[in-house]
Amino acid sequence: MAESGAEYAEQVQYVAQGRAKGRSLKPLKTLVPFLKPYRGAIAAAALAMVVAAGATLVMPAMLRGLVDRGFSASQIKEISHYFFLFLAAAGVMGFAGATRFYFVTWIGERVVADIRKAVYAHVLDLTPAFFEITRTGEVLSRLSADTTLVQTVIGSSASFAIRNVLMAVAGIALMFFTSWKLTGLVVAGVLVVILPLILFGRWVRKLSRLSQDKLADTSAHASETLNAVATVQAFTREGDERKRYGTAVEDAFVVAILRTRARAVMTAVATFAVFGCIVGVGWVGAQSVLDGTMTPGQLVQFIIYAILVGGAFAAVSELWGDLQRAAGASERLVELLTVPPAIVAPLHPKVLPSPARGVVHFENVEFRYPLRPDTAALNGFSLHVEPGEAVALVGPSGAGKSTVFQLLLRFYAAQQGRIAFDGLDIADLDPHDLRRAIAMVAQDPVIFSGTIADNIRYGRPEASEADVRAAADAAAALEFVEKLPDGFATRLGERGVSLSGGQRQRLAIARAMLRNAPLLLLDEATSALDAENERLVQQGLANLMEGRTTLVIAHRLATIQRLKRIVVMDQGKVADAGSHDDLVAKGGLYARLASLQFSGAGAQKEDVIPG
Repeated sequence: MAESGAEYAEQVQYVAQGRAKGRSLKPLKTLVPFLKPYRGAIAAAALAMVVAAGATLVMPAMLRGLVDRGFSASQIKEISHYFFLFLAAAGVMGFAGATRFYFVTWIGERVVADIRKAVYAHVLDLTPAFFEITRTGEVLSRLSADTTLVQTVIGSSASFAIRNVLMAVAGIALMFFTSWKLTGLVVAGVLVVILPLILFGRWVRKLSRLSQDKLADTSAHASETLNAVATVQAFTREGDERKRYGTAVEDAFVVAILRTRARAVMTAVATFAVFGCIVGVGWVGAQSVLDGTMTPGQLVQFIIYAILVGGAFAAVSELWGDLQRAAGASERLVELLTVPPAIVAPLHPKVLPSPARGVVHFENVEFRYPLRPDTAALNGFSLHVEPGEAVALVGPSGAGKSTVFQLLLRFYAAQQGRIAFDGLDIADLDPHDLRRAIAMVAQDPVIFSGTIADNIRYGRPEASEADVRAAADAAAALEFVEKLPDGFATRLGERGVSLSGGQRQRLAIARAMLRNAPLLLLDEATSALDAENERLVQQGLANLMEGRTTLVIAHRLATIQRLKRIVVMDQGKVADAGSHDDLVAKGGLYARLASLQFSGAGAQKEDVIPG
């Protein structure tokens, strides 16, 4: 485990709440590793940027010569030469600008695609402990809205900001070369502009981060309710959910307007200050022309440079808000990337025997969930299952049955005790290798959008069509699949809503069948089915269990009566174990559970799962 449960929960809680960490642009440095592979494209964009800036800055110098030489018929060729140079500079500007636009846009699209892949790949490695705290909608918001902000900055805002800074620096140098006295006045004015930029920039950054968090809240709420739309409609809560979503959207709108207002004020103040300085400097320059210490061409050249520099600073002031927002977005993305998986593979993992046998051994295991550190989900739990043996876990809700499965799959790590698979401590195994040796059929199986064949093949992607068909046949799913118009090519809606519960269960069994793993975990796969569907699913389960070590979580005792060993769990411990008849005869917890389920029910329901 990467760290203690309490520390991990605290770190994930920090990410889930999306707290701001600072007010600088430092988070943008975290994008550097994503930019490094594209040094060539960055160099091309930078060269094009320099060329475009140079072509722009050479025009005022040409205009100075044109003004100082005057306009007369005798100088028509020289004047035409200047206009030809203007045209050439415009051509260079156009080509260099187009080149810069292409490369920075390409870099923005490429880097954001890499960031999205990196964040998604990392999130897939995070265990359920992370998703106990962090809402899926929050993660999706960061993958979409935040990466879009980063793309805007990398693909346009950053290059414009750098271009304008370059124009400002070069323009000030040329202004100094033209008139050092006027340049001193401009620099003094620029220093006055910087202060409001800093003050308003901090405000904008704070509001930008808050705006992104509010937007994430709306995504999280929408994701949660849309994934449970049937429940929302069944309880006629559409109006309430519309109101809640509307409130969340309005909150996001209010913060977005505050951010926009702050940016508008910042832009207005900076623009007025910059061009106010230019007007003042122009007035002083006009006095210099009148007293003969400066030519009209020099004044025109200086004013144009001053306008370029002023425009550059005004643009930077406007882009500063984008940079602040991108800094907040990149900070939120990096927060996801820096959450360590609670379960990691050891540096030198041991290798399971091939083929794996499926021996399971729990030895005095104690486990507490990160969010419930004061309550032991398993407390001194011990269990040994031989290869090919089928064992049922029964007990009241909260007894720890599902926790056994969670630990076996290495979604969590036990705080004490030892869990072994084929004699090897699972902490010494690569979690992926361990999970490849396990197949699971859940009570509410997940069905993905895509075809029926895709869903069955999810258990083994490289499986052939014949293998998929054989698995469906063994899972008693072939009869309904073949009745569909497109058969195995039938496309399913999200979460398989177009299928019945029994059909989804049989597809899940076929998926587990195709995986052909030595250990099978069944989480009461028939509890919500009608009699006909249950008979078909039980038939598929019987085929699936044959020759495999099987652990069954059973809520309905009738489904596991014929198993030779039933383990009764209570408060995280093994309370009793034995066959159904032995446990009933003992008169303990199992007998009470059996009495509650079977009393008044007539004959006990016959079970088709083999013993």
